[in-house]
Amino acid sequence: MNTILVIDDDDQLRISFCKLLKEENYAVLNAASGEAGIEIVKQNILDLVILDMRLPGMNGMETFKRIKDLDLKLPVIIVTAYGTTDIAIEATKMGAYDYVLKPFEVPEMLDLIKQAIEAGYFMRSPVEMDAIPGKQSGDAIIGQSKLMQNVYKSIGRVSQTDATVLIRGESGTGKELVARAVYQHGIRSDKAFLIINCVAIPETLLESELFGYEKGAFTGASQRHIGKIEQANGGTVFLDEIGDMPLNIQAKILRLLQEKSIERLGGEQTIPVDVRIIAATNKNLEYAIEEAKFREDLYFRLKVVTIELPALRDRQEDIDRLISYFMFKFSNELKIDNPGIQKNALMLLNHYGWPGNIRELSNLIQKILIFNRGAPISEADLEHMVQKSKKIELNGEIELKTIREWVRQILVNKSENYSFDNFIDTISSIVVSEALKMTNGNRSQAAKMLRVSRPTLHAKIDKYNIQLKTEISD
Repeated sequence: MNTILVIDDDDQLRISFCKLLKEENYAVLNAASGEAGIEIVKQNILDLVILDMRLPGMNGMETFKRIKDLDLKLPVIIVTAYGTTDIAIEATKMGAYDYVLKPFEVPEMLDLIKQAIEAGYFMRSPVEMDAIPGKQSGDAIIGQSKLMQNVYKSIGRVSQTDATVLIRGESGTGKELVARAVYQHGIRSDKAFLIINCVAIPETLLESELFGYEKGAFTGASQRHIGKIEQANGGTVFLDEIGDMPLNIQAKILRLLQEKSIERLGGEQTIPVDVRIIAATNKNLEYAIEEAKFREDLYFRLKVVTIELPALRDRQEDIDRLISYFMFKFSNELKIDNPGIQKNALMLLNHYGWPGNIRELSNLIQKILIFNRGAPISEADLEHMVQKSKKIELNGEIELKTIREWVRQILVNKSENYSFDNFIDTISSIVVSEALKMTNGNRSQAAKMLRVSRPTLHAKIDKYNIQLKTEISD
């Protein structure tokens, strides 16, 4: 349960707000003055402070500074009346998570509270690398495979620099954990770390969320608002799913990387900012560039250092270790004894393809532990997945057997027409042909399916002289 401290001298507002937060399942402490609030911060482990700017005695700004001296990474939301907005803006520039004008809308405030607590957790909770299952139940990057050793080396090398980092990998491979590890081991680890999900925020709000806005910039902009990039000045901003960022905002991110400055929406003032950018994507950016959906100049600015996260199917030797980690982690969270997993069930999980990667494995283990009520995970518990896994395995055996028989037949006959390159060309021709058939000749879709660029696909079509009865060029 997260603990929130509310500091406000308005007794009626403070008491009613604390009651609302308790109903939302938060543990709540409260204080009517800055001095009393500071004592609570000293004596308790908190997840968030909600601070009024107008207080008797020690004012809100001085209280905010004292809180930050005690715990730099404790998120603080400022609550302010119209007359103290400028002070709230200054506090935000100094590291306050955000500010809200009185009277506020409760649903919006609750959303902001959730975001602030999450941001504080990401800054304060360490991510352990190559953790030992059974001893680490917090956030950790798990794996001892060669591919993961390369990831650990990359994190270590880039952390002690200020270089921009691009993290690439399929959904569910752990890109956010890697970003947090880079931040926590880096030279800006004592500063802010803010996450912006470029997909989760509507396009119409993303620009103002990143860069802020001036009063009157658009309908409803009644006061100046500081964006996350300016707020994180001196720290790190993680742009998750940057491959989905609209082109007009990409141009502003490019300017940030090139000139170390931004402009708020509706403003003409150039504002210098010093932030480190870590970006992540599951998109094929090279393909997006060809489709004019991603700026090539921004791509080269982002990929100063690239960390490639492998899919789980490419590092199956780590699956046992990951299962042990999640069993221990979720058993602790559910407050039950670790029930273990039967050998047959473990074998099935090792042979599954994991299209959802680590996230899929994590969700599966958590779900089974909830419904199993302490019984060991068995083959029967995985019945749905087992059927799917067996089907994949069976199809793979049939296809591989056919290919192997074809290869042996040619090798035994010692065909002079077949060299190693001929084998590769034949397989490649079949793969390209099938992709085109599955997309009804749509080359753009086929290229996307094969994860190659359109020029590469066109070259292979010409090379193998592939003809389709129905062909669509785009």
